[in-house]
Amino acid sequence: MRDELRLALRHHPAAVAIVTAPGPVGLTVSSFGSVSMEPPLVGLWIGTGASAFTALSTASHFAVHLLHADQTELADLFARTDADRFGPATRWESDVDGLPNLLDAPVRLRCRTAQRLTVGDHIALIGAPLDIDHHAEPQPLLRFKGRYTSVA
Repeated sequence: MRDELRLALRHHPAAVAIVTAPGPVGLTVSSFGSVSMEPPLVGLWIGTGASAFTALSTASHFAVHLLHADQTELADLFARTDADRFGPATRWESDVDGLPNLLDAPVRLRCRTAQRLTVGDHIALIGAPLDIDHHAEPQPLLRFKGRYTSVA
């Protein structure tokens, strides 16, 4: 059933984002979305085997960076467990809460962790946006059928 579910979900396009927390730590996710408008809440899922799981599952704050269609290399960098995610290839700086801010991301949501919910081999990380930086109208980076794509 696991393999069938994985295959079926490949047919559901998902936006690609990078979530960061103090450390610095971060990883690429395709499970980000709106949870509630009143109160404003966003959420994402993180596997218990993810390299940044411990840091993200205990962080009081996190940031979600929505990526532009041309940022596949950045998405790949943060998807690899053996990579130097915050090395010279990544333009970033820490904000007042110690959250890594990816300077090239067109949209950034800085969130206070509102809730964590363990479900199976993942946690749902629910955040209350504290501020949103929206620098451009991006062509979003999407994941579909195991590949990157964008909205035409």
